[in-house]
Amino acid sequence: MNNQCMNCCNNSVGQFCASKVPIFENLNDEEIIEIADIIEHKEFAKGDTIFIEGDVAKTLYFINQGKIKLYKYTKDGKEQILHVLSGRDFFGELELIKPSKYGFNAKAIENSKICTITKDEMRAIMMRNPEIGIKILEAVAERLARIESLVQNLATNDVDSRMAYLLIDLAEKYGENKDGKIYIKLPLSRVEMANYIGVTRETISRKLKKLEVEKLIEIIGTKTIVILDKDGLQDYI
Repeated sequence: MNNQCMNCCNNSVGQFCASKVPIFENLNDEEIIEIADIIEHKEFAKGDTIFIEGDVAKTLYFINQGKIKLYKYTKDGKEQILHVLSGRDFFGELELIKPSKYGFNAKAIENSKICTITKDEMRAIMMRNPEIGIKILEAVAERLARIESLVQNLATNDVDSRMAYLLIDLAEKYGENKDGKIYIKLPLSRVEMANYIGVTRETISRKLKKLEVEKLIEIIGTKTIVILDKDGLQDYI
């Protein structure tokens, strides 16, 4: 058993990093062990850069613990967040298809544990298990669809619509349903939320307060938002 992999697992003893990743879920124990033997483990503190746009793309990253943001800079130097990823997510998959450089930046937004496999090793795994390649292509398609939706939202919708879009997106990924409400432990700061939808931090605060007055959401401290009326939020989009 690979000690690096064991160190990055926080499940019961004997479970491998690879077993937590959806694209490997149909592999048998022998195949999981084979992958575990080539996995490397890395830890990143909150704020650490994993790679920057333009770096040679040669690694596939699997998030075991923590949260990562993928982002670009606009022409005027502002940060534009593309995705916020957490446990069981992976990134760097698009670069498996052809030799390339990363087209975005990746940074840890909380302390994170990540398992990595080189591009060459991953291609060999995909050759032996074509269904993994299909799942990666499905993930690529889903990511591209989300980017297209984000671009359309930023280009055509007003700020209220963008705010509602962001909250619904966060609710679907990080929300916990309880007593008919959706509790979101925010993975983003107010500044990062602003960067996600292309507005200022002050605008985020103002729009959140507006939605709270309308009883669509409830704000608890700086890290929790409760969605009281998801349908009402949806009407903004």
